[in-house]
Amino acid sequence: MQQQKPKSNGIAVLILIIVMMLLGFSMLRDGGYSVKDLITDIVAGFIVFGFFLLIVVILRKFSSNNSNLQNIQNQAQIQMEEIDKDFIIEPQTSDVTFKQVAGIQEVKEELVEIVDFLQNPEKYKRFGIKLPKGVLLVGPPGVGKTLIAKAVAGEAGVPFFYQSGATFVQMFVGVGAKRVRSLFNKAKQNAPAIIFIDEIDAIGKARGGMRNDEREATLNQLLTEMDGFEKSEGVIVIAATNKVDLLDDALLRAGRFDRRIYVELPTLNDREEILNIYLKDKPFKGDVKEIAKMTVGFSGAALASLVNEASIYALNRGKGVIGIDDFVAVKDKVLVGKKKILSYTEQEKKILSYYQSAKAVTAYWLEVDFEKMSLVKDDFKEIDRELVSKSEIEAKIQVYLSGIICVEDIFKEKFSNATNDIQKAKELANKMINEYGMGDRIIATEMEVLQVLETAIQSAKLLYTSQKEVILKVQKKLLEQEIITKEEIKEIRNEIL
Repeated sequence: MQQQKPKSNGIAVLILIIVMMLLGFSMLRDGGYSVKDLITDIVAGFIVFGFFLLIVVILRKFSSNNSNLQNIQNQAQIQMEEIDKDFIIEPQTSDVTFKQVAGIQEVKEELVEIVDFLQNPEKYKRFGIKLPKGVLLVGPPGVGKTLIAKAVAGEAGVPFFYQSGATFVQMFVGVGAKRVRSLFNKAKQNAPAIIFIDEIDAIGKARGGMRNDEREATLNQLLTEMDGFEKSEGVIVIAATNKVDLLDDALLRAGRFDRRIYVELPTLNDREEILNIYLKDKPFKGDVKEIAKMTVGFSGAALASLVNEASIYALNRGKGVIGIDDFVAVKDKVLVGKKKILSYTEQEKKILSYYQSAKAVTAYWLEVDFEKMSLVKDDFKEIDRELVSKSEIEAKIQVYLSGIICVEDIFKEKFSNATNDIQKAKELANKMINEYGMGDRIIATEMEVLQVLETAIQSAKLLYTSQKEVILKVQKKLLEQEIITKEEIKEIRNEIL
């Protein structure tokens, strides 16, 4: 069709010329009309006709561009619809209960009132009680954050809407926001209900820097939805992340994710409880506590993998039961397959127990507040006051340096586990001198920061010497049970002193 257009245009021009010439000759024959007039009229006719053709061409071009734009928009719409086909919002019925989730006693206690609210919303409405709209589960991968959310839904007997944060992030701007709207609308229709967003950091990263219009539009929609439903609607949003420091501040403010619950790696007793659940229907012969002791740093998911690998190993060897030796044989295989899992040798656990015990006893003596201390994590409470004294900061610096002093004294060697504590001590010393003006001079110097650290080390050494007997007793208990509370330290200290 496109090849015939120039030909038809040429024919039209030829016909026009012939018609004009015939009319011209006719008028010449009648008289009163000269050849010059004929030529002038022909030229004028061509100009008018050319202008007419130009308008036609422009209109055709404009129409073609509109058609192409419409085609592009249609194709984009089709692609968006294709992408949306994979996004399914269907309520799930959870049959998981808290009894089936081991090792999270403290987490369970924090979630009990959420369950009760979902079961008995009228009871809370009568007293005008408003529970949080959002609960943020924070913890390393594999500790069971998704399972906890399912257990809340199972205990409450309400629909459970699961989505990963990654499903909201798409190449087309607007797709993520649309999905967020659809998810919340569906949950409201099925209220009371739980929305669970796993890996919320995929859409909830702090804004700024490298801009991403689609992510920002999705995050804004999530914030709007959380602001838009009332706490009495019976919809609770539970989100999970292992990167809480990356989340946008707007997500964490009051009225959105009001409650933050930390899900930590299981302790010795927790691991024993988890292993008992996974070994319940398996032909196991041996002491579960022994397996729990050799799996320091394993998450619940890692323990599940370990039990499965040990079962396969025993089966392949033609054994009738699963033994401790099967777990020992596959432990390294699980560790290599899951590089993020931390595991420690007996010697490493011993080093950590001395290190953490010194910190715990020093903190108790200097009244640096904490609830418990484990082999792999301390639990010091942040000072949440406007006014903090110099002595309080110095005490905390001493605590961070006390583990190094103890380990060096016991093993006559230094180890790399002190990196984080050294960094924290340096940051506190720097704030003391450069931000709070707690040095000898108004204009701070690096020497003053160094002096603060040197003084803290000397004070910590003196305290270590005076409390060494208490530290050694605490170390034995910490090595045995992997966690020790402030109350237990108090009891040990009272026994000795």
